[in-house]
Amino acid sequence: MIKLDNRLKINKSKIRVGRGIGSGKGKTSGRGVKGQKSRSGVAIKSFEGGQMPLYRRLPKRGFNPIKREKIAILNLDKIQSFIDKKTIDTSNVLNTSLLKKLRLINKNSIKLKILGTGEIKNKINIEADLASKSAQEKLEKIGGSIQLKK
Repeated sequence: MIKLDNRLKINKSKIRVGRGIGSGKGKTSGRGVKGQKSRSGVAIKSFEGGQMPLYRRLPKRGFNPIKREKIAILNLDKIQSFIDKKTIDTSNVLNTSLLKKLRLINKNSIKLKILGTGEIKNKINIEADLASKSAQEKLEKIGGSIQLKK
């Protein structure tokens, strides 16, 4: 029923398909001839006529959080090996910008975390975002220091 204004009411009946040639929707009932879509009970979900479907055009995200901060991880034994190779100078403060400049950590990493695996022999000052308790204890034991950013 279509309501044009308060006085005029027009009844519009729904089209009954498959009721003879004269109706304009007889025989194949507007479904064309043969084929999957002419049969009853067929719904081709997400089919876009051979075009690459939307769910395949979009990139996979899965369980990779978009806003995850990239944290560079360095163990004490790795730092010691860099000192032994003379890549790192112990007189300098070891921080994220220096490590990125020397290409020892990825340039995309935002934070630096120091872990306590292995031993460190040289006294060194480190400036990092995060550090494990064992790493802090080992550095203080040899006379080095670790400064954590807030």
